[in-house]
Amino acid sequence: MNDWNPSQYDEHARFVSDYGHAVVDLLDPKPNERILDLGCGDGALTVEMMRRGASVVGVDRSAEMIRAAIALGVDARLMSGDALTFSREFDAVFTNAALHWIPQADAVIAGVARALRPGGRFVGEFGGHGNVAAITVALRAAMDKRGVACRDFSPWFFPTPENYTKRLVKGGFVVDHIALIPRPTLLPTHMAGWLQTFAGPFFERCQPEDIPGVTEDAVDLLRPALCDDQGTWTADYVRLRFVARLTS
Repeated sequence: MNDWNPSQYDEHARFVSDYGHAVVDLLDPKPNERILDLGCGDGALTVEMMRRGASVVGVDRSAEMIRAAIALGVDARLMSGDALTFSREFDAVFTNAALHWIPQADAVIAGVARALRPGGRFVGEFGGHGNVAAITVALRAAMDKRGVACRDFSPWFFPTPENYTKRLVKGGFVVDHIALIPRPTLLPTHMAGWLQTFAGPFFERCQPEDIPGVTEDAVDLLRPALCDDQGTWTADYVRLRFVARLTS
């Protein structure tokens, strides 16, 4: 599990919620709708939905992020996405850049289905098949160099559209739209900052004294592919965006 630091996230990864505004537009929240923001983080997108007149509850499994969201005036609750406790109380469930952190995908979908009213919509975006593939390979190689076996390790769930469609249909949804979106993403700082923010589950497998070396080696491996001649880094993002409706 990644440890989230709101200030670190704001410095190295604010692009995540910035790109999420398009997903809010896809959701198109209406005044007085009741919406669940699944994996609300620090509440940046939750607040946008509130500004559009919706009544929004945010949930996240990071206590630090929940505190940051509450500071923005969000009704934010500490809760894991694979253990939702709501029942038939939301018109829509929204999620951005959270579901790839929860490998128990079927449990998430079942919880969303319980939380929605009949006909409610489930709209979101998260990492899809091929997301951060180069970064993952570089991390594995850097760790393998130090004798840390993680050739098959990944903390993330990056499904194909076909895989996730089958799961949604099995969970009682009709899928109106689903697609992979390649999104090479300029990083605001440095690849080392991205790794510091997102690669915690890999670093947990290392000895603490090896983490700086693993970071340096991964950055060196990635530089020819993901860093331009001006020193600007790009992450090899691929997102899965979907719109689904609960059938009953």
